[in-house]
Amino acid sequence: MKEGWTTRWKSLFIWVSAYLSIIAFAVVGGYAVVKSEDEELKKTAKQAFIITVIFTAISMFLSIYSSIGGMFDGYYMSDAYTVCDIMNKISSIAKIVVFAIFAVRSFLSQSAGAAQPSDAQKGE
Repeated sequence: MKEGWTTRWKSLFIWVSAYLSIIAFAVVGGYAVVKSEDEELKKTAKQAFIITVIFTAISMFLSIYSSIGGMFDGYYMSDAYTVCDIMNKISSIAKIVVFAIFAVRSFLSQSAGAAQPSDAQKGE
């Protein structure tokens, strides 16, 4: 019986879910780590987790910076707001670029390895 989802599509799905939502990634990545027997898929989930944690930390820092600045009068007219706004935009662009690069890299590296049948496929 043929499997509907190959390893390269599963790894792409892990990266897309990690980009879209932490909760979606917790479900998809957690399932890949716990239930999958493929070490490459587990490695992909771990990489996606680390990247997700990094961008979550950046987002938390920017949120704290904005909240503290919002407590002061005139914050939204100040240079601090401009800096925070620019940092948010740079962070958003960096997140898109990083997740796209890792997703494409993972997808293409899995497709190169898919040309060689695994031990389970050789026995069938």
